[in-house]
Amino acid sequence: MENSLLRPIVGANPMLVSAEPTTLVVDHTTSVTNQKMADSPKPTMYIIILATWLASVVWFQPRLLQLLDMADNLTGKVALGIFIVFINFAWLYGIYNLGVVAFAAWYQWFGKKKNPIGTLSETARRTTKQPPVAILYTTCNDFVEASVVSCVEQDYKNFKVYILDDSSQEAFKQEVDQFAARYPELVQVVRRPDRKDFKAGNMNYALEHVVTLEKYFAVADADEILPPDFLTKTVEVLENDSTCGFVQANHRSNPNSDSPLAKSLGVGVDIHWQWYQPLRNEYGFVMFLGHGALLRRDVWAKIGGFPGIVSEDLGFAIHARELGYRGRFLEEVICYEDFPDSVRAFRIRHMKWTRGTSEFLKKKMAWLIKSRNISWPEKLDILFPTLNLPLTLLYLLFMLNANLVLPYLFGQTQDVTFVLGNQEMTIPIVVLDPDFQVIYGWDFYLITLLTFFSPVLSFILAMARQPLKLYRFLSHSTVMYAALTPLSSVGVLAYMISGKATFIVTGDKKQADDQPQRAYATWSGRMRNQVQQLLHKSHPDTGIVQVIEVAFGVLFGIAAIYMFQISFIGLCLAFLMMPLMHHLKWEHKLVRVLAYVPFALILLGVALSGLSVFGMKAVFFGYGFHF
Repeated sequence: MENSLLRPIVGANPMLVSAEPTTLVVDHTTSVTNQKMADSPKPTMYIIILATWLASVVWFQPRLLQLLDMADNLTGKVALGIFIVFINFAWLYGIYNLGVVAFAAWYQWFGKKKNPIGTLSETARRTTKQPPVAILYTTCNDFVEASVVSCVEQDYKNFKVYILDDSSQEAFKQEVDQFAARYPELVQVVRRPDRKDFKAGNMNYALEHVVTLEKYFAVADADEILPPDFLTKTVEVLENDSTCGFVQANHRSNPNSDSPLAKSLGVGVDIHWQWYQPLRNEYGFVMFLGHGALLRRDVWAKIGGFPGIVSEDLGFAIHARELGYRGRFLEEVICYEDFPDSVRAFRIRHMKWTRGTSEFLKKKMAWLIKSRNISWPEKLDILFPTLNLPLTLLYLLFMLNANLVLPYLFGQTQDVTFVLGNQEMTIPIVVLDPDFQVIYGWDFYLITLLTFFSPVLSFILAMARQPLKLYRFLSHSTVMYAALTPLSSVGVLAYMISGKATFIVTGDKKQADDQPQRAYATWSGRMRNQVQQLLHKSHPDTGIVQVIEVAFGVLFGIAAIYMFQISFIGLCLAFLMMPLMHHLKWEHKLVRVLAYVPFALILLGVALSGLSVFGMKAVFFGYGFHF
């Protein structure tokens, strides 16, 4: 690839560089040359997961299929068939989470831990020539000086920091330029003439036009803190393993964050990285997670640049693997990242992930499945977590079927009497046909509990010796993560209709104002505008998005009360709290009190549902955490 001619912008910061657009011409078929391809991971974990799931299906399927005998028409059979299919699918994801946690425990406690960092001595490290490295610090109206300082203060000798500034607000541009002026020899600002292809386009532009000499380049997010030895350790891995296409560092939630929300939920980030990432070196697919990583420039060139999608990181990783390269996760190199500082920011990030993942699956899943160089365990390790977000829509449809359709088709009215002192109160509720009792038993209840709690099993194990901290964390996680189902479903549906995904910057506090707002004189005009905003990027600030969330909470809440489903009442309360928390601070007194109620109701419902083992007709369809 020929280097383009660089033209400084007249009157700009002397380190600010732009360039005429050029075309990156590469060979997409080129793979690892003159060397063996990176080895595939061990299939052991996924063999056990699939075998366990198939055994469960064989064991329970005869009882589940007996439910079809209740239906005397096609509508009933379809409703029951959907119920059965979803239960089998829920078990698959439950067993997947159990398998990952079990293998993670084995990997941590008993497995042979290979040292991914080279075996060079300290003397050899000091005398070995260090190849040139670029650090790409990406920002868009969310510049954080402490993060860029961590990029500048590396103990590596041969590197340069490039601030890829996509900011549209002058205040941030000035802040970036002022910082760069303090390090004229070390920091360079790069701004492109357009914002095509989001973060992928930002990095591709810099790598094509400006960052042309460095052998490796690191990617750092706007709020990320790199350790001083980040480059020293990651470069050594790539220098010693020619089949390694990128090195992904470990991450922890920033312990210096002042955000009450981060203090409540940041520990979940730490535990997730601890349990779900290291074992991928041996048993799965190491993903490039978009930041805190060092990449080979020649691999980027062979791929043809980052794919122009929101999930450019995963797109890069799968194309690198197809070329014969693997990623390596470094557990001992720890970066810090900020947890969203408000519920609003948390919801914005989740919407970006939801629509971005939907886009990745639409554009890349068929290619991934057909890939010849990506092994089937790697494909499964990619698809399980990436399908999780879009499949929230399937979970929503299951809730509609299980809590509205089935009670309508197979429900019976029954009075429940409450006695308080000498006062009696009778409430009519709906229970399902007694023939549903065929599936209730200790084994069915056990696998339901395992499925129900498997997404949070790693948190339970990590905080088992701190029960109060565990209860507080699970309570807060329930009102945040479990309540995302309506929002996720809106994002998936909007993407399916529009076919577009938008990179919404989590830290950009004014991004809702980036789109020009028009004044509409009529109600219909305002409604059309809301629908357009919904389809455009489903921004959680949009009123129609919040109305949909409230509507689902009310609808399901009425059904839950009518059927006396305690767990589902707790989940519906979380649905209603989510748009409320969008506008209130996490530390608001009302939020602090209500945050513990949904999880308490869910636990109460789980306990009552255990009575079904002893013959009580409890309704328990709440596969509802969906973390």
